[in-house]
Amino acid sequence: MTPSISAVRLGRLLGEDALARPAYRSLAGAIMALLADGRIPSGTRLPSERELTAALGCSRTTVTNAYAVLAERGYLAARRGSGSIARVPSKSASAGRVLTPAIRLDPDAIDLTCAATRAPEGILDAFAAALAELPGYLSDNGYAPVGLLDLRTAIADRYRQRGLPTSPDQILVTSGAVAGLAIVSRALLTPGDRVIVESPTYPNALEALGRSGTRTLTIPVDATGPDLDETERVLRAGGARAAYLIPDFHNPTGALLDDSDRERLARALRRSGTIPLIDETVAEVDLDGGPAVRPFGVLAPDAIALGSAAKTFWGGLRIGWIRVPGALAGRLLDARATLDLGAPILEQLVLTHLLRTHGGMPIGRLAELRAARDATSAALRERLPDARFVVPRGGLNLWVDLGEISAGAVALAAERFGLQIAAGPRFAPSGGFEHHVRIPYVADPDVMATAVERLGAAVDHVRAHGVAGITTAAAHGFVA
Repeated sequence: MTPSISAVRLGRLLGEDALARPAYRSLAGAIMALLADGRIPSGTRLPSERELTAALGCSRTTVTNAYAVLAERGYLAARRGSGSIARVPSKSASAGRVLTPAIRLDPDAIDLTCAATRAPEGILDAFAAALAELPGYLSDNGYAPVGLLDLRTAIADRYRQRGLPTSPDQILVTSGAVAGLAIVSRALLTPGDRVIVESPTYPNALEALGRSGTRTLTIPVDATGPDLDETERVLRAGGARAAYLIPDFHNPTGALLDDSDRERLARALRRSGTIPLIDETVAEVDLDGGPAVRPFGVLAPDAIALGSAAKTFWGGLRIGWIRVPGALAGRLLDARATLDLGAPILEQLVLTHLLRTHGGMPIGRLAELRAARDATSAALRERLPDARFVVPRGGLNLWVDLGEISAGAVALAAERFGLQIAAGPRFAPSGGFEHHVRIPYVADPDVMATAVERLGAAVDHVRAHGVAGITTAAAHGFVA
């Protein structure tokens, strides 16, 4: 069934500038911006011209011409029996809530949609070592539904080194952290269950939880961490089956929850009987060091932890894992069998070698990320001095408040300057963050400085021309 948006709701989302002169271009640009930041999902049926005209109190010609501009730019398609369907052109990474790399980018474009780094030095040695070991596994069927024992042992050893006793039997190897969350959701959640999520949070996790038919309850989080008073209030209200939380270098804010706040949060979860689903995918991306924090599972033995090789090593290694309390291992394994039968053997062998060699993130990669973060921060302060952000101790992102300007419009304009970036509303479970963008500092310092310059150019353009300007972007010398 094609999703739709009512004329009244669309009118509320469009905002005051949607009919600035020229009105039809401003209306088209405002709808494009809503698509770019995910507040209108790609594939949504828009109201009829007559309905939107009535809701906005404008002329029918304004809406007709706006829809024509959208169609000309590839943002609107007419389907027989379905009306006018809003969509994001396939070249763009702005396609609904889920974050995915852009496709068919120009060679000089910079894609900062995904917070992931290039492969580290030594990856080819790891693949060579894995290939040398692979013949020993070819006589088997190659599925390994729980994961190779050597890899599960290496992951369990890393947990023990971090202060959380773990046995290999508590580790289930998956095809990434989001795949792990999908397994957990299928095993433990049923349609209608309430799940607490932070706001903002990782959009792909929201999508994975939503596919289980769950309902979300939100708790606010900023650069200092979640609002624990509000969290305790939500938990006291009862009814939450699970809570998806990112206490380690939160995505996107970068917040790191300290030990005392972890204890308080763990107690509140325990009192309410809520299962903690802890995303630890960037737990070891600690760029500056500082007071050590314990894994959340030390304080909450019933916690389920999600990990991944993508952030610590390389996104091309589609390997993640779940650390589960022993009593739940069987249920998760049964749920996993309905999704897939195991992660690739070769990649499991590669990750085993990397963990034996490095343990956590390679020291050289930490230094590279630190330099990229500092270069990005310096460039932002110079190019966009009014922007507000906190430099995190670790993680992969800056969460930047651009002030009174539409982040969706900026993200859309930035594409024409050769920059793909995610606008804040894509991280909002229930609305908000219309003026924020997430900037992953995952490229070389020079590239990050160029990315900030392009972001600044996009901000300047939107400030000068409003949302109407993004409908005529190609005429202003943008990267096509």
